[in-house]
Amino acid sequence: MLLDAQESQLVLVDCQQRLMPAVHEAAAVLANAVRLARIARLLDVPCWGTEENPAGLGPTVPELLPHVDTVLPKMVFSAAGVLLPRLRAPAREQQGGNARSLPKHLRKPAAAAAAPRESIVLAGCEAHVCLLQTALDLLDEELDVWIVTDACGSRTERNRDAAFDRLAGAGCELVTTEMVAFEWLRDAGHPRFKDVLDLVR
Repeated sequence: MLLDAQESQLVLVDCQQRLMPAVHEAAAVLANAVRLARIARLLDVPCWGTEENPAGLGPTVPELLPHVDTVLPKMVFSAAGVLLPRLRAPAREQQGGNARSLPKHLRKPAAAAAAPRESIVLAGCEAHVCLLQTALDLLDEELDVWIVTDACGSRTERNRDAAFDRLAGAGCELVTTEMVAFEWLRDAGHPRFKDVLDLVR
């Protein structure tokens, strides 16, 4: 199964000013998170950010903020509670009035509901705490969860790798930033191919 940009949403978990300096290989993690957010913007993929206890851990790092559509604060480790109302496609509007009583040939066609975006691409920190708990809760909600391994971090490599093992075992797809980029594009004829290529080189 390949990622589809029209079915995807990007979630960047807790890339915060006071947390990132403690993360193993933080510069690479952050560079890939920024790259993902910029690619999402180019390809019209919604991008959400979360902040764990922003009063304690600070706001989202400034490099990421311009590329994130909405940042959601939280005080619990799993971000699923604040994300789910926004990740789910809006409910189809009901026809008002007595339109149902009209003969079919006189009714206006119902507006098509927005296609659901149920592939959730996750990156951020810490992989073994907030990101892991968010991913497992989203899986419980029957969403497809993709973990961008080179854009995830923990304070220690061991914790990060243990998170990846558990997430893969639970049913998440483990991918890299470039895998996401090229699956969202699908072919070199995409009008944004060169722009995305410039970001991944």
